[in-house]
Amino acid sequence: MLTCRSIQQKNNEDKYKMVYHVQFPGLGLDLTVNRVALAIGGFNIYWYGVIIAAGMLLAMLYAFRNAVDYGIDSDRLVDVVAIGAVMSIVCARIYYVAMAPFEYQSLWEMVDIRKGGIAIYGAVIGAFVFGGLAAKWRKVPLLPLFDLVSLGFLIGQGIGRWGNFVNQEAFGTNTTLPWGMYSEGTEAYLRSVQVTLPAGMTVDPTAPVHPTFLYESIWCLLGFLVLSHFFKKRRFNGQIFLSYIIWYGLGRAWIEGLRTDSLLIGNTGLRASQLVAIGSVIVAAMLMVIGLRSAKGRELTVTLAVKDIKKQAEAGDRFAPDTLPANAPHAEFVKATDAMNERLDALDLNEVEIEEIEEPKE
Repeated sequence: MLTCRSIQQKNNEDKYKMVYHVQFPGLGLDLTVNRVALAIGGFNIYWYGVIIAAGMLLAMLYAFRNAVDYGIDSDRLVDVVAIGAVMSIVCARIYYVAMAPFEYQSLWEMVDIRKGGIAIYGAVIGAFVFGGLAAKWRKVPLLPLFDLVSLGFLIGQGIGRWGNFVNQEAFGTNTTLPWGMYSEGTEAYLRSVQVTLPAGMTVDPTAPVHPTFLYESIWCLLGFLVLSHFFKKRRFNGQIFLSYIIWYGLGRAWIEGLRTDSLLIGNTGLRASQLVAIGSVIVAAMLMVIGLRSAKGRELTVTLAVKDIKKQAEAGDRFAPDTLPANAPHAEFVKATDAMNERLDALDLNEVEIEEIEEPKE
């Protein structure tokens, strides 16, 4: 019988196959997928990394373009995004290592992600926690930032999941649906994990499986389309963030139940990501109700982003940031923000203020 350690080693060996022959029998599709996007000398650039990078890039472009609508200065946002992105990868690895069903032999194995092993919920937690700390440091409004970044996450997750297709990983149990997927990668993996499948789950390694990476990709991109059209109608800061948690959590709870590679909590047979998803949905739903009740009858306004926060502080009462209703058009936010910052630039802090002195009444 294979041990958990030998199973992991076997899976890693299978994962290092460079070419997979992927079939969708119900659709009559037969594809050859090469994991290597580009080879330069002896160095390989993998499609997985290219796809993940593309998702992150598109997410950042969206965030920087729309930052002004949330009262966020794009220059200060750069630092927040950089710190959040790095720590999301670190925390994704920590989450996986903490839940992995085997013991690592060295510290190097724990940090070496070339052999796989990152968890999306670890990435989400790391990005929001450390991104939030960076926001405090760079004086970026926290809840509007979370609203904006949530939409970027849906873009990144929706695109990034296609990296799992290239690696032939993150798939589910057997299915007879037309889009069922089969490859030598799915068969090899399922043969190796027969002894570690959750209780009650059985699979036929030679039969098509659910392409759960595809389900999650569609779910995330659909969520982006819905929430990105809704953000102008938000009632309170943090509403889009809570909506993201609920939307993603509902989808992940269902999709995780189909997967054959779930991280389990000890020997309980409970799927870690499924429990996190369900728990986060419950908490977010409660906070959503509280937020909507508090915002009832009030219009949400956005304080426009000030570029020179040092000069703003020195100006004191001589300068007050402008505001706009949250549902104002993007073009109006851009125009009003530029005009406000021009007014701050033109403010001469050395000019002596002359106070009007009232004439004494006789």
